[in-house]
Amino acid sequence: MSGFGSALLSACGGGGLSSDLPDTPRLASVDNFRDVGGAGGGYQTVDGRQVRRGMFYRSNTLTLSAADKAVIDTLSIATVYDLRTPGEVARVADVMPSGAAYKSVNVTGEHDQIVPPADVSGGGMAMMESAERAYVTGVAQRAGYGALLSQLANTPGVQLIQSTAGKDRAGWVAAVLLSIANVPLDVIMQDYLLTNTYAAASINTQVAAVQAESGAAAAALDAPFFSVQESFLQAGFDQVQASYGTMSSYLTTGLGLSQSTIDTLHDRLVV
Repeated sequence: MSGFGSALLSACGGGGLSSDLPDTPRLASVDNFRDVGGAGGGYQTVDGRQVRRGMFYRSNTLTLSAADKAVIDTLSIATVYDLRTPGEVARVADVMPSGAAYKSVNVTGEHDQIVPPADVSGGGMAMMESAERAYVTGVAQRAGYGALLSQLANTPGVQLIQSTAGKDRAGWVAAVLLSIANVPLDVIMQDYLLTNTYAAASINTQVAAVQAESGAAAAALDAPFFSVQESFLQAGFDQVQASYGTMSSYLTTGLGLSQSTIDTLHDRLVV
């Protein structure tokens, strides 16, 4: 999959596809910042349209350097949605883009990020897959994601969705948005896996730190917490099918969205 992600990333910088927008900037201080719409002219949909770029962005925590803040200020971001828990927010505050409104949407309903037990059954892979399924089935998660998507549909201007690493909570939002836009599942998966390319240095640093402190076995056990794997997102989509049958039913029955809200999101997402 690493080659897959690298190929998709090269399209982001290569400019091979026509687009009215310049390439999305890479930010050194916020390494998982990217456009939900993809690269170049935007992701293609199954019905022959394209996802609009420059409308929705996703990222990890906005620990912006002065230089990166100057860059992100050029994108005219109107609203930042922070999906982190209160405990996470208290430890690391966002550096907000100039003029942007801040909205906290604690999509898990927890007071703080859950620290995985050292002897978690099945290891980190199983815990990450379980968390992804809970995005679909959990009461707090369904309320949180439903509220978020409603706000994304009805709030004007360019919007940014962020979580601590920008890969799990924000990753699920991006996958759902691309599903609403009718992007093929394999492309949605490629986009999800790009975290491993964008945040490679950070992921390697975190794994190395665990290995230095606790040894190679502990690092291998914890490694899934720092990256993304295909099985994580697949667990979420499998749960959608198991619980609701279709993504459409998940959106309406599971998240409580009206069809008009879904249609508004679709219209904002595609050109």
